[in-house]
Amino acid sequence: MNPTTERRGPHLGLEELKAAAAEMRAMDVVSIYAAGSGHPGGTLSVMDVVAALYLNVLNHDPASPVWPERESLHSLAAAHPALFASALCAGCVPQLFLCGMRIVTIDPALKARCPRASLGCLTASVRTQESSQSLREEMQACEAHLLKLPEPRAVLESPKILATRAGYKALGKDPARYRGSAEALLRRILSGKNFPQINVVVDIINLVSVESRFPIGLYDLANVKGGILFRAGRAGETYKGIGKYDLNLEGLPVFCDEVGPHGSPTSDSERTMVTPATENVLAIFVSFGGTEGLEPSSQEMSSLLQKYAEGREIEIAIVT
Repeated sequence: MNPTTERRGPHLGLEELKAAAAEMRAMDVVSIYAAGSGHPGGTLSVMDVVAALYLNVLNHDPASPVWPERESLHSLAAAHPALFASALCAGCVPQLFLCGMRIVTIDPALKARCPRASLGCLTASVRTQESSQSLREEMQACEAHLLKLPEPRAVLESPKILATRAGYKALGKDPARYRGSAEALLRRILSGKNFPQINVVVDIINLVSVESRFPIGLYDLANVKGGILFRAGRAGETYKGIGKYDLNLEGLPVFCDEVGPHGSPTSDSERTMVTPATENVLAIFVSFGGTEGLEPSSQEMSSLLQKYAEGREIEIAIVT
């Protein structure tokens, strides 16, 4: 540490550090067990060290994650759960969504470029099957409503659509070439095509996306490994999009787990897509315009999943 640098961050005493490390170990064990993946030996053994570093030694400011003088800690992937736990206790992660080991966070670098970026997260146990006639009728009613508007194409200039385009531009991606999924679905319907019909869970997500104007990522939790970070794609990163060619992820907002990028507001990957075998899902609403609308849209999705997909054990959280 530079002795002339202003001292910031937590500075706990010995007994407080012991209590924090114990709390972090409990969080680690519960999360790894619930997720069915992780390295408990490595994370549990290093917890005292990371607690001391994050809560006493390192100079950092939870209120200013991109402070130029901040000190950071890097580790092997196996110890990442310990870093998540320590960052939470230090206040570096202002909000998170914890579903087993599925901690959803927004990268500070993305947040610096898109200050109003926010996520609505929903997990549910579901029965993935063909959509019922009642759900199809709701989708048809949505299509008819859009086409009967006095100026149907005005929906493409709605605040949430504009905010998504602005977010893409801020990250260096052309929103005319890489569209958010909500805008892509709206354009499909306005061109006279119907909603794609995949399965009941995907169909519900597409319906809510069009009605809310939010892009929504949808993931089979059985194929998501560890925590999820929402960040900008890096040079050379790609994945095979669902029903698409390899997607160039550089500059695209992406969701990444321990394996790597697996989803984006434009197109999700085949690796974590929902299939007829899916039993537990994570849906993530993406907003570049703040939290407004995320809670009611998540509640609407919850209602539809319960009504049509035998949705249960549903949890909702907002991440900023």
